[in-house]
Amino acid sequence: MTIACLEMLSFGLAHLVRAARAAGERIVLLTGVEELYLHELAKLPPEAIQVVAVDTNDREAVSQALRAIEDLRGLISSTDTWGVTGAELAVELGLPGIDPAVIRLARDKSRVRDLLHGSRLSPFPAFAVDDVASLSLDELAAAVGLPAVVKDTAGTSSRNVWLVRDADDFARLQRQAAGATLFGRLFAEPFLAGPVYSAETVTWAGRTRMLGMSSRLMSPQPWFREDVTAFPVALPPDEFRAIEDWLGDVLAVLGYTDRFAHVELAMTADGPRLIEVNPRIGGALVGESMCRALDVNVYGGMIDLALGRRPRLLDMPLGGGPAVAFVLAYPDRSGDLVAVHGLDDIARYPGRPEWYPTRAVGASIEHLNDGRGYVGILLAEGPTAEIATHRAVAAAGAVRVETRPAC
Repeated sequence: MTIACLEMLSFGLAHLVRAARAAGERIVLLTGVEELYLHELAKLPPEAIQVVAVDTNDREAVSQALRAIEDLRGLISSTDTWGVTGAELAVELGLPGIDPAVIRLARDKSRVRDLLHGSRLSPFPAFAVDDVASLSLDELAAAVGLPAVVKDTAGTSSRNVWLVRDADDFARLQRQAAGATLFGRLFAEPFLAGPVYSAETVTWAGRTRMLGMSSRLMSPQPWFREDVTAFPVALPPDEFRAIEDWLGDVLAVLGYTDRFAHVELAMTADGPRLIEVNPRIGGALVGESMCRALDVNVYGGMIDLALGRRPRLLDMPLGGGPAVAFVLAYPDRSGDLVAVHGLDDIARYPGRPEWYPTRAVGASIEHLNDGRGYVGILLAEGPTAEIATHRAVAAAGAVRVETRPAC
C-alpha cells in the first residue's frame, strides 16, 4: 500500500520512508524539484522510494499523478507552499486529512491574529496594510505602536517581514515592499520583545501534545533571520504544562485537528505571545532534532495521520536521546556559491558535528537576510540544548562559505 508526498521539507524524507516501511507502507514522492532532496535520497536504497517527476505547481497534473497510484491510502503535504493543495486533493480523493479550510486559515496570519484576539488568546488584532505607499508612519504608530512588524499574511522562511522602529525603517519598508513578491497581503502588528521559540506539537481529535520547544537565536535587528536552533528547551514542568494547555486552546479555536504544528512564540515580559501557527512539522533540522532527542522516529506520527489513525506519539514516553542544536550557514555576500571551506575540520569538535548541505556549488545566493540565503546546516549534539548550542556554534566557526559576484 502507498502513501504519497506532495513535495516535502528539505530534510526528513529518509525518516519518513523508514517510518512508512515499519508500517508496511511505501512512499511515492511527487516533486518538481528532485534536486532539493538529493541529500536525503542518498541515504536510501533506490528501491526504498519512488520519485515521480511532476510540475507540483500544476494542480491538475498533481491530481492525475495521484489518481495513477492504484493502491493510494494517504497523502502527506507538509509544506507551507503545498499545504492547502494537498488538503484539497485529499478530500477530492477520499483520503484521510484535515479540513482544507483550516489550513487556509492557518496560512493567513492576519485572520489567525484576529480570530485569536476575538477569543482573548492574543492581546491585539491585526492591522491591514492595504496600500503601503499611502501608509504614514504616524498612522502605523497609532494603529499598533512602535516598534511594529509589517509582514506577508502567507509568508514563509522570514521573507517579507519588516521591523519598523523609526522613519528610516519605515522608508525601507516602503521601498522594499513596493517590489516584493507576496504570497498574500501585508498586515501589521506590534513587535513582540523577547526570545523566540517554536513549540512542536501533534494534535488528534482536539487533543494536543507538545513534543517539546525549540529555541531560536535570531540575527540582529532589523532582520528576522534564524541563525541557531536548539531542541529541547528545558522548561520547568509547570510552565511546560501551561504552555501546552495554551497551545491546545489556540489550535482548538482554529479548528485544528489531526496534524503536526510548528507554533512560533515570543517569551515576553508578559508571558508567551503567539507569533504564528505553521500547519506542519518544523522545518530545517527540527524534525531531525526531535527524532534524536526524543529517541523516536516522530515521522511515524505523520504516517499515522496520513492513514487517518490516532498517532502513537500522543501516548508514548518520549526522551532519552541527546539534545541537538544546529547553525544555519550563510555567506557574507551574495553571488554564486563557489565552495564551503572547513568541513574537513568539524570532526575535531565535540558533539559529533554533521554538515547538511542545502545548496549546490554554482547556486545563486541573492538574499542574505532570510531563510533563502543559507547554504547548509551544521548540527551537533550535547547533554543539554545549551551545551549542544555551544558545540554547534564552535564547530560552525570552522566553516566558511565562499561566493563570487554573479556574472
